[in-house]
Amino acid sequence: MTLSPGARLGPYEIVSALGVGGMDEVFRATDTNLKRQVAIKVLPASVAADPGRLARFQREAEVLAALNHPHIAQIYGLEKSGTTLALVMELVEGPTLADLVAHAARRTPQPEGLALDVVLPIAKQIAEALEAAHEQGIIHRDLKPANIKVRPDGTFKVLDFGLAKAMEPAGASSAHAMNSPTITSPAQMTGVGVILGTAAYMSPAPLAAPPRSCPRSRPPGTAASQAASRKAPRRRPRGRS
Repeated sequence: MTLSPGARLGPYEIVSALGVGGMDEVFRATDTNLKRQVAIKVLPASVAADPGRLARFQREAEVLAALNHPHIAQIYGLEKSGTTLALVMELVEGPTLADLVAHAARRTPQPEGLALDVVLPIAKQIAEALEAAHEQGIIHRDLKPANIKVRPDGTFKVLDFGLAKAMEPAGASSAHAMNSPTITSPAQMTGVGVILGTAAYMSPAPLAAPPRSCPRSRPPGTAASQAASRKAPRRRPRGRS
């Protein structure tokens, strides 16, 4: 559903929209009880009544609740108001890593990425976040610069663990998939044989092999490499790794 500024979800008052996608809508809101700003994620009307999508939304909340790490955006709760189900999450103020790379490119005569002494601490923080998630048996599946934000104090936060943002027909070819921002299944998006994630940031094997036989994502160095070189990950043809 689309929420307007001033609308209420329990104790949360909507302030403004932060982003709208095919699989979720995110808003800035005020927690009127604790007097803090939060991020509210809700399902769009097109899937809000889908039992499978609602079940996945619940699972996403449970996955995020299992993670407690300084470099992972926290979940505060799962709010139900009427027919609306919403994830209440930490609002991470600041630009994404993708924004930082784009800004660095605009500041130099020869477009380039971030300096190595800047990138290495970023990579360390990302790796620590993923290690904490992996210890809980959780794989991000969509790690990319746009899903990494930096707070004003320099702390980087990994966002959107296990979240799908767009839909791709089942059985789509890898050539077509590589041109798609995010690959998911149109059904539950968690079943066997389903490929999840942003193609350019995935390990190449899933596009040519059964998902259960290979990793679902590239290591965090992929995002760090793009930050340093300003070059997106190379897209590999089907069947090559």
